[in-house]
Amino acid sequence: MTSPTSFKRYGVVGHPIEHSRSPFIHAEFARQTGIALRYEKILAPLDGFEGVVERFFAGGGAGLNVTVPFKEEAWRLARQDLSPRARMAGAVNTLWMHEGRLHGCNTDGIGLLRDLERLGYAPAGKRILLVGAGGAAKGVVFPLMEAGCAMLRIVNRTSERARDLRAQMLGHMPELEPRLHAGGLDDAGGPWDIVVNATSSSLGSTPPQLPAGLYAPQALAYDMVYGAEPTPFMRQAEAMGAARTADGLGMLVGQAAASFAIWHGVMPEMESVLRQLRQSLA
Repeated sequence: MTSPTSFKRYGVVGHPIEHSRSPFIHAEFARQTGIALRYEKILAPLDGFEGVVERFFAGGGAGLNVTVPFKEEAWRLARQDLSPRARMAGAVNTLWMHEGRLHGCNTDGIGLLRDLERLGYAPAGKRILLVGAGGAAKGVVFPLMEAGCAMLRIVNRTSERARDLRAQMLGHMPELEPRLHAGGLDDAGGPWDIVVNATSSSLGSTPPQLPAGLYAPQALAYDMVYGAEPTPFMRQAEAMGAARTADGLGMLVGQAAASFAIWHGVMPEMESVLRQLRQSLA
């Protein structure tokens, strides 16, 4: 029998945090792989994230996932040892210690890519519209470009934020300039093969104010938000002619699997966990 002291400690930190499904996901991954771990939810004060991280690792913690609103602060804490994905994104959702130094990665984009591939919409050669320019969008621009999309346009209610995100990416990789564009919601253009909603609008009841003509034949509308019912963005997209809609539950499982692989060196199976989560939402 495994003693309690042999369990490595992991967790997810955010504010709020009660809604998080990460403990269930990582418990299922651990069960699959035979890895003994303890994974907990950690509520951090809005002005106390750094102290929470320091105490966690000083107390023997092995790895932390980071959720809103602390991803950019996590990037600053780990800025000396960042993965290329995290450096490009300016945000971190996965932290761990190695040789006494705090390391950071951003697995959000990998989670999105894996879910798009699962849905049959691998980004290579696709024209993609990304709605939003906040932390969620920052984590996926570089992975989508790296995956070979034909064009990516970032649009945001405040167009300056979309242009700033484009400039941030081009500052790292100026060769992306011909394929990476930005503007306001009215500049969305179209038609697009994939439209990704990276705004928090679906947490409310009103989708982004997007123009008509967005969706190419067989296009996918993908909302990073998930729920028991289709989100406001998904309902809007279906009314506007999207051939298929999907929410972000698969992205959640995919980014968690990538974090698990960083910490443990093994990639877990995702489909059964996603199926269980979907059933629990229903």
